[in-house]
Amino acid sequence: MQNLNEDTITHAVIEQIAHTPNPRLKRILTSLVQHLHNFAREVELSEDELMTAIQFLTRSGQMCSDKRQEFILLSDTLGLSTLVMAMNNRKPPACTESTVFGPFHVENAPVFPLGADVANGAKGEPCFVSGVIRGVDGEPVPHARIEVWQADEDGYYDVQYAGLGKFQGRGVLCADQDGRYYFRSIVAEPYPIPHDGPVGDMLRATERHPWRPAHLHFLIKQTGYQTLITHIFRKGGTYLDSDAVFGVRSTLIADWLRHEPGRAPDGSIMEVPFYTLEYDFVLNPAKKDR
Repeated sequence: MQNLNEDTITHAVIEQIAHTPNPRLKRILTSLVQHLHNFAREVELSEDELMTAIQFLTRSGQMCSDKRQEFILLSDTLGLSTLVMAMNNRKPPACTESTVFGPFHVENAPVFPLGADVANGAKGEPCFVSGVIRGVDGEPVPHARIEVWQADEDGYYDVQYAGLGKFQGRGVLCADQDGRYYFRSIVAEPYPIPHDGPVGDMLRATERHPWRPAHLHFLIKQTGYQTLITHIFRKGGTYLDSDAVFGVRSTLIADWLRHEPGRAPDGSIMEVPFYTLEYDFVLNPAKKDR
């Protein structure tokens, strides 16, 4: 492997990984090397540009913490997250579409009973959310596990607040025996993804904005069905056609209906205006092992 040049280096690297025992890893690395080297040749990458890329990735890693994942933001804003999601979530047209996971999901969110207020003090106008979870043949899916999370009216998730000390705008619920779910939260508002790091620099360099349209995250699980990760987007809102992370699907856009003070869906009397959102989910059956 002496005297390698721009014409022979790719083959030499592939030979070095030819004996990788894991066949899937071997395939991924081989393809990665081929495409990466061809990319460098195509754009005639300079040494300064390579160092700039290395510094960009180094800064991305340094921005990551238990409250922020810069590499997910990078994947999202380059469309890679949506591409991988779409390839891995092909399903019948009747099923609810999937969309990107996003960087602000957290494990061990609090568990609430149906009808509870998952906002838990988060700032925003009150909103009552409800619907039914069904299978592709119309059957109700009883006792599905539903995880929800969202930003507050200022555009921040709870994990972005230092020293908050509690979860807000997120929680786990369980649908009833008829597949129905209902809870109280706050109205979804547009917000910018974090753009004070290298991803923000990239967006500015390409004259892109960092904004996401208003949405509510859902993660729904039940035995016998494929897990659904999706958003519900607020109809009529801004940025639906220019989502910074390419996550919008027209089938996932719904009305947040405004109501004057009065009796809410849960029977309580609201002294301020409130909103309602109704959305039914359709799950795809899980793939059976052959």
